[in-house]
Amino acid sequence: GQSDYTAHAGVYTGGANSVYWLDILDKKDDLVLVRNIVKGSKRPVKQVETWLEAEFIYPFLRGRDVSKWHAEPSAHILVVQDPEKRQGYDEDWLQKNYPLTYAYLAQFEANLKQRATYKRYFRNNVPFYTMFDIGHYTFAPYKVVWHGFGKKRMEAVVVGSVDNKPIMTNQAMHPFIGLRDENEAHFLTACLNSSPFEFAVISHTQSGGKSFAQPGILERLRLPQYDADNAHHQQLATLSKQAHQANIDTIAIDQASATVWDLSSAELQ
Repeated sequence: GQSDYTAHAGVYTGGANSVYWLDILDKKDDLVLVRNIVKGSKRPVKQVETWLEAEFIYPFLRGRDVSKWHAEPSAHILVVQDPEKRQGYDEDWLQKNYPLTYAYLAQFEANLKQRATYKRYFRNNVPFYTMFDIGHYTFAPYKVVWHGFGKKRMEAVVVGSVDNKPIMTNQAMHPFIGLRDENEAHFLTACLNSSPFEFAVISHTQSGGKSFAQPGILERLRLPQYDADNAHHQQLATLSKQAHQANIDTIAIDQASATVWDLSSAELQ
């Protein structure tokens, strides 16, 4: 059935990861010393070290950073995007208020304008550093994140913020649901990691393939709206919090999740 939630793809650079993906080398006041990550880039991009304003730099989950009940960002990403207009912030405004960030992006202008997605969807009518599929949900304080690529089992986790910056996820690799309530996020994560939901995912997708558990899965598999007054929903949220602390009770999670989809004991077995 149709979920009461919508999943989204993570931050999509449009083929310019080596411009936006960053390692932080040092910090000083409101500035950070960064080096762009060029390893694995399909197109040659020069590697630079430079100081940038910290405003638009967010902790970032790469593929290996997410597992069941645990996630830890290993990199950062530059997101200079207006979630309201769904395009990059105005160039004149950025150059005036964040000159280091603008100068960094400007040196890669030719690379960024060559992105196929940029030419297809935007051409030259938006800032050249515009990214894709970014809205207010991208900056939600809590995210339910899972592996949506190449896996054979569901691996979901709740992530929050680092230094008051929401953690960003990686395009097709990490679909997510953006939320403002931590308990709601834990309820959904327990549901996703339960045996009934995993069974449904494996039944509806290509296990181990590129289409495994992509955002559209929630259009076919039902996650009901969280109800704070529902004892079973509260129990699932508590069990998820415990699992994130390595106290995992799989049987209890499965039994509580069975009530979400009205499964009998025999059906659960």
